Amino acid sequence: MGEDNKPLLIKRYASRRLYNTETSDYVTLDDIAGFIRSGREVQIVDLKSGDDLTRQYLLQIIAEHESRGENVLPVNVLNDLVRAYTTQATSMVPQFLQTSFDMLRESQEKVMESMGTGMSMPGLEAMQAQQEAFMKAMTGGMAWPGSSAPAAEKSEASSGEGEDLDDIKKQLAELQDKLSKLK
Repeated sequence: MGEDNKPLLIKRYASRRLYNTETSDYVTLDDIAGFIRSGREVQIVDLKSGDDLTRQYLLQIIAEHESRGENVLPVNVLNDLVRAYTTQATSMVPQFLQTSFDMLRESQEKVMESMGTGMSMPGLEAMQAQQEAFMKAMTGGMAWPGSSAPAAEKSEASSGEGEDLDDIKKQLAELQDKLSKLK
């Protein structure tokens, strides 16, 4: 592992103070949250026992943000998480959450890149076209709110409905392939 990828080691002393081993100074939970926001991985260990306390402190940081009104987790999601601890779903919840956050992070990066270059988001037009084709096939060419296709084009869609459905299946397969490559 390179130096940049190596987690920042924070040691917790018996006094419960947190010590940054790189800068040789004490840090707060806000400091740790700042390290993480800047992209740094953090590992917090108990000095005496060597136990990894990272999870405990990360949950504490989240709880403090939530209690200050910086609500990111809706109550129904919190309820689902509590339920997950008491059901068989616990085995798939961590993987699902990790995959979801990975996809969110990648999407945010792509949006930021496209905003920086002034270009539209890659694949957005294709997704919009696929949605329109899907809606055409489902409604038999009838107009629906937000449709940008002209009425004549919509009436043509009902005559080539089988072709549209094949196109949709092909586009869906391509999107699924792209999504699997993002993982």
